[in-house]
Amino acid sequence: EAIAVTDHNCAKNAAAVIEAGKNVGITVIPGMEIESSEEIHIVSLFPHIDAALEAEKYVFSHLPKIKNREDIFGEQLIMDSEDNVAGKEEQMLITAATLDIFAVFDMVKSLGGVCYPAHVDRHSYSVLSNLGFIPPELKTSFIEISKNVDNPEEYVKNKELLRYKVIRSSDAHYLGDISEAVNDIEVLGNSTKNLLSYFTEMTV
Repeated sequence: EAIAVTDHNCAKNAAAVIEAGKNVGITVIPGMEIESSEEIHIVSLFPHIDAALEAEKYVFSHLPKIKNREDIFGEQLIMDSEDNVAGKEEQMLITAATLDIFAVFDMVKSLGGVCYPAHVDRHSYSVLSNLGFIPPELKTSFIEISKNVDNPEEYVKNKELLRYKVIRSSDAHYLGDISEAVNDIEVLGNSTKNLLSYFTEMTV
């Protein structure tokens, strides 16, 4: 019933996915997976496309000005809602922004969004792998674990993770990798506003 599109350091595909979602009755939350200066991935979700694009603009201003190398990293395509190529992003998106994790959280929240550390179980690009702990000053009650965790119930019994609510996402880079509808949260209505309110209301 709902998905989020969170391309790496970029939100230019979100509008097309939102439009495509409307055609089939799926709520699409515009977002980004922002990479902080500590090389930590942060899931960032926004109330509307304008906020997501404003966040992208801010992130771009803190990315090293390097052109993407298609021969190494592949094309960075911008698609329309009919799955046609509408353009390419020339800025290399795979790099880290010069924004620390706190700056990312502050920026996202200033735009009415919510964010939480991504795939904390991974051995790279996660807050636990790169810092060794989750800073208690981060104002979030949520963490994400990937679908690759065999026993999620056991994983989150880690003493440090007990205080967090767990989101388990597919982190799909290809259409076929999107998880089936096995993860759920209860909200009063299937809308971006209600879904984001869930994260806000559940965060202390």
